[in-house]
Amino acid sequence: MQQTQTLSGLLAEHVTKGDLYEKMPNAWVRCVACGHRCKIAPDHEGICKVRFNKGGELYVPRGYVAGLQIDPIEKKPFFHALPGAKALSFGMLGCDYHCAYCQNWLTSQAIRDPIAGTPPDIVSAEQIVAIALDRNIPVLTSTYNEPLITSEWAVEVFKLAKKYNIKCSYVSNGNGTPEVLDYIRPYVRLYKVDLKSFRQKNYQQLGGKLENVLYTIQRLHELGIWLEVVTLVIPGFNDSNDELGEIARFLFSVSPDIPWHVTAFHQDYKMTDPDNTPAETLMRAAEIGHDAGLRFVYAGNLPGMLGKYENTRCPSCSELLIERHGFSVVRNMLADGACPKCGHIIPGVWH
Repeated sequence: MQQTQTLSGLLAEHVTKGDLYEKMPNAWVRCVACGHRCKIAPDHEGICKVRFNKGGELYVPRGYVAGLQIDPIEKKPFFHALPGAKALSFGMLGCDYHCAYCQNWLTSQAIRDPIAGTPPDIVSAEQIVAIALDRNIPVLTSTYNEPLITSEWAVEVFKLAKKYNIKCSYVSNGNGTPEVLDYIRPYVRLYKVDLKSFRQKNYQQLGGKLENVLYTIQRLHELGIWLEVVTLVIPGFNDSNDELGEIARFLFSVSPDIPWHVTAFHQDYKMTDPDNTPAETLMRAAEIGHDAGLRFVYAGNLPGMLGKYENTRCPSCSELLIERHGFSVVRNMLADGACPKCGHIIPGVWH
């Protein structure tokens, strides 16, 4: 337990006054950075454990990273944004969910779970952007923990990155609010949402609300932020034909051009009961998405085992446009964002 207390004390030194909150009577505040909309008493923190009320002001994380890494943009995953490009990924600590299968639990659950914790590295926005410029990296990504709860820090970094035409992105659980989406809108060009289930009972286990995620997906599309959606398909949790079909039909109702990634679960953190997801389940999920009318459905986390569902094809003439193996682009035949055979414009961020 000492580790958690020490880490909390260290993080409390690297904060700034937040933007995403409202003052309430008796020095309480309401945080609006995520869908929990926590009402926080003086000297208490929100559900995320990293946004806290001090003297009637909300203080939020600033000036550190718990992870900083260069990844293929396909790993985020963004399949319709700058194919083959590198993304400089950074994250902080804390999360507003507590998913038992979290693959980034060392950072996301660092304050909540005494066995987790990654020592933070103190860094400035200028230093992060300088790395991207020095390595000629065109994309910055706030990820690893939930970026919505550290949006003030992300925006500080992204404001500077935007001056250099670096595209900025979120990899998020989608537990958004109107306030936070408007706040990040001028700076976030790409946004990946995890749509973890289409059942509120499942979201309740994770610490969230399905309706918030559905709102976020709809609102991101309305705002014109490029959106891709991922569903981690977990045997016995969300892999029924009925539920996968409901997810696919919902996404179609927002836009048939939203890429939907169905990816393979592997045992991690506290979820070690379900079997790892077989390729056959992902192929079934992808076919459900295709049958629902989605034009771009991808299956991931099992390179070389998923056939056509790793690749991008023209929805008009079926021409192979981008061939992939896992996170690697093998061939890119797009011609200025269009199919070279029939000229169909492929939605995405290609330049």
